[in-house]
Amino acid sequence: MAGVGGKFTQRLLVDAGIADGMRVLDIGCGSGDVALMVAALVGERGEVVGVDRDPSALAMACQRATEAGFANASFIEGGFAALDAGEAPFDAVVGRRVLMYQREPIESVAALAGRLRAGGLIAFQEHDASIMPASRVPMPLHSLVQGWMRETVMAEGANTHIGFDLHSIVSQAGLLVEEVRAEAIVMTAQQPYPAATIIRAMLPRILRHGVASEREIDIDTLEARLAEERQTAGATYLADMMFGIWARKA
Repeated sequence: MAGVGGKFTQRLLVDAGIADGMRVLDIGCGSGDVALMVAALVGERGEVVGVDRDPSALAMACQRATEAGFANASFIEGGFAALDAGEAPFDAVVGRRVLMYQREPIESVAALAGRLRAGGLIAFQEHDASIMPASRVPMPLHSLVQGWMRETVMAEGANTHIGFDLHSIVSQAGLLVEEVRAEAIVMTAQQPYPAATIIRAMLPRILRHGVASEREIDIDTLEARLAEERQTAGATYLADMMFGIWARKA
């Protein structure tokens, strides 16, 4: 749950108002990173329900919640319509890197808003590649690696420009936007980012979509090659842009 992206998420949740005693839905929860953050914020009097389509990710989320002692976290397999119609309304709905995969994001947000109580909160974090990556000097390997990530998620149907669309999407879904923020992921010679670890986790997907070959990636040497390029360039590299938004149901 730590790391650059995790710190941004934590601040987003706290500033949006996720707090003790709240009942929260984490849509597209994956292996539980955000759900566990929420579980800690809402405490024993609160509850977080994570929903995801991937049973293996949910199994990992359940295991992590148990190991961390979060009895206030539960997980359900399914998509945006996974919950029963009679389910009690939530105080908040949160999600990270999930709207980017929705073909009709306005309708998806509106459907989630239907799960909220009056005045309930909705908060999302999405990543955007519209103006990234960026650096003052050439860093070809870093740019290539970011390209593998971007091309893979695009092949999976992701909208890699959704950050700039968030305000419009959430507003058109009928919610009252309170804040939109953005923060770049910064890399320097002394400040790395686990790009090689992410590529290793994404490797089956990268290969499946034909984005790059195992030989091109050379995963066992990738981290060292990235570090060498940063040291040689001595430059600041902006790897990605994270957007956050929160809004309320009228």
